[in-house]
Amino acid sequence: MNSCVLMAKVISNPELRYTSDTQTEVAQMLVEFEGRRKEDPCCTLKVVGWGGLATQMKETCAEGDRLIIEGRLSMNTFERKEGFKEKRAELVVSRLYSLNGIDNSGDNVVSFDAAKESKKSHSSYDENDYDLDESATTTTSSSSDADDPIPF
Repeated sequence: MNSCVLMAKVISNPELRYTSDTQTEVAQMLVEFEGRRKEDPCCTLKVVGWGGLATQMKETCAEGDRLIIEGRLSMNTFERKEGFKEKRAELVVSRLYSLNGIDNSGDNVVSFDAAKESKKSHSSYDENDYDLDESATTTTSSSSDADDPIPF
């Protein structure tokens, strides 16, 4: 069992079904998420929710929504009609967070490569970059402050 957190975009509306024996709600949908690098293609993953989370998925998620999904990643093996076995990854939801309404302009997002370059160019401290005019600060003391070993 592998726990993971994933930011993804819903690419198919959730489908709500019920188990035949206990009539427990089960919802499934497809999401896509970006690859690790810009040149990597987007990946598609099946997301499954059970019980109350299934109902929540059906009521609140729609195609095009952006989500943060927390859950358990599992691999399912099944027999294909062509005669061979296939494995597919599936994420079983434990928590779901909507990112709808959050600024999607990308202005507040910095790629990892850009952050590394920024760190290289701004790695040294230059006191001229900061306005530290200490002459403008005044200190006052009261009788209780006089006993305090830390003067600020």
